[in-house]
Amino acid sequence: MKAKIHVTLKNGILDPQGKTIHHGLEMLGFTGIREVRAGKLIEIFFEGTNREQAQQATENACKKLLANPVIEDYDFVIVEDEK
Repeated sequence: MKAKIHVTLKNGILDPQGKTIHHGLEMLGFTGIREVRAGKLIEIFFEGTNREQAQQATENACKKLLANPVIEDYDFVIVEDEK
């Protein structure tokens, strides 16, 4: 069982990394990009847990450590391990 967690800055929060990526893409000739927002992907691999336990543990981890609720949003999915 694996949790894939996406943490992104909330709308309205300045995103210098996203702006840098956007500028870099423009410099490389990419056009038609209105905005770039950067975030992070965190994966947690569980062992010996069921889907409900993994979901609860992931929610708690996000609230307590992985995301800053003042400036960041998060969402996650629980998936079976890829073999």
